[in-house]
Amino acid sequence: MISDVLTDATEKMAKAVDVAKDDFSTVRTGRINPALFQKIPIDYYGSPTPLAQLASLQTPEARTMIVTPYDKSALKEIEKAIATFPNLGASPTNDGEIVRVTIPELTQERRKEFVKIVRSKGEDHKVVIRNIRRRAKDDLDALKGEVGDDEIARADKELEAITKRHVDQIDEALKKKEAELLEV
Repeated sequence: MISDVLTDATEKMAKAVDVAKDDFSTVRTGRINPALFQKIPIDYYGSPTPLAQLASLQTPEARTMIVTPYDKSALKEIEKAIATFPNLGASPTNDGEIVRVTIPELTQERRKEFVKIVRSKGEDHKVVIRNIRRRAKDDLDALKGEVGDDEIARADKELEAITKRHVDQIDEALKKKEAELLEV
């Protein structure tokens, strides 16, 4: 029973770390990255659809991306969604076949702004991990009548170690992203 609670908490925390890393990849650096664009919602026949499902993304140069839609009728919507997506600063152009997206060079001020955004996202993901820990601790406390106090105390220590390991993984991913953002 205790092992089930700890295993469940570990799995959920690992998923939270994966989501955090994925979330960090959506903040752009000096180079254009297809991960920045994959989740941009496009209004496709009345429903928001991720760009990755509507088009292929290619990066021929460091600051240019070519978006080739599978359905040419979605060109205008793709162009509009990319132009209005926050924190990209991208300028898309449409030639009737493809959308060419160019991102401007990042200024030092803009880089620091992105670092703040990434730190905020990192803190949000740490809160998620702490909430998972709190729920697991509540589950362990509910077992007090069925299991000995020593086993609960040992499980609490193990839960703290699991939580610390996952928070450290988010911190490590955060440091990497900050270094990547500040790299000129």
